[in-house]
Amino acid sequence: MTALRRITPAERRARLAARHLLAPDRRAAGPREVAEALIGLHATDPATVFLSAAARMSAPTAAAVDHALYGATPPLARIRCMRRTMFVTPHHLAPALHAATAKDAGRDRDAAVEHLRATLGWSPARYAAVEKATLAALTARGRATAAELAADVPDLREDYAVNAGKPYETRRRVSAPVLGTLAAEGRVRRTRPAGSWTSAQYRWERAEPFPAVPAAEARAVLARHYLAAFGPVTEADVKWWTGWTLTDTRKAVAATGAEAVELDEGTGYLLPEDNQPPAETDSEPEPWVALLPGLDPTPMGWRHRDFYLDPAHTPALFDRNGNIGPTIWADGRIIGAWAQHPGGHINHHLLTDPGRHTRALINNAVQRLSIFLDGTRVTPCYRTPLERELAAARPARHG
Repeated sequence: MTALRRITPAERRARLAARHLLAPDRRAAGPREVAEALIGLHATDPATVFLSAAARMSAPTAAAVDHALYGATPPLARIRCMRRTMFVTPHHLAPALHAATAKDAGRDRDAAVEHLRATLGWSPARYAAVEKATLAALTARGRATAAELAADVPDLREDYAVNAGKPYETRRRVSAPVLGTLAAEGRVRRTRPAGSWTSAQYRWERAEPFPAVPAAEARAVLARHYLAAFGPVTEADVKWWTGWTLTDTRKAVAATGAEAVELDEGTGYLLPEDNQPPAETDSEPEPWVALLPGLDPTPMGWRHRDFYLDPAHTPALFDRNGNIGPTIWADGRIIGAWAQHPGGHINHHLLTDPGRHTRALINNAVQRLSIFLDGTRVTPCYRTPLERELAAARPARHG
């Protein structure tokens, strides 16, 4: 029996630097190329899209990202797909991503109807009537915020408890699940927010449903793109990142023709065209540093993270729900964290000493990010322990 080719953590980190456009010589011209390389940019936090793109662009500007999202013919689409998470993805991939995760959209609808029945006593018929009225109001207005739609459809103003009885109980308006479900089904979409690029107060507009793509075909398309961007990956990585069942995961990976390789975590998979040892000149990229935002697609791209993250640092960098905060990367590893102080300056803390040369690169990356922010204040929507500490620290806190 032929032994599987072994891919070391060092080779995986070298692939990451190139495939994720993090090494300076691999940076992209614009946001579309960034989204293409990563399949999509996490968009639950609106600032993540801009910061993730900026970290990988050769000459980043907020205006360029805004145009890619909201221009006359935007190349990027904001949809809810993998794990019922918002992503900004290339338009041409959106139908396949939607179809590959369509089961999640169906679960969203069932969950919304059931939750409003349990908390507010709504019947399925009432939910359907409110949804119909919401679409009619949106058609009449053309574009509208949730608050504007609630002025037309009073039922959208009702609120209900989320995590009732728990210390972190919150209240949410009915407009959130109604619009969220319609968006997951591709019947409405978010447009430019009413505010700066950090605002989550989106305007909504009607949308044409995505073209139908057979589910198995769509999952194979998504698996191929995921393997190309994140490979080598384990079955557990694919299952976690997509939110699929294990059966669907195995079928989709098999449909790509992926070949097995040996990883520290066990058996991994690569596309056949990728399963070649790198040339000696490509195996070790030039030293590089990147400041990535919370929920960036690179640290959120694998279930098994030991090849780029010391497990001992997980509690400081992630919240209790598994969302990562802003991180500092050097040569394919997470070595620290950063946060913006209310006064605007960027604090950072190193979890390991990377040496004098890398510290100089970090200072350059901090300056680069400060220029991009240009006075804009960013607070992640998911706060992590180290990010909170750094955001409150004096400017001298650099670890």
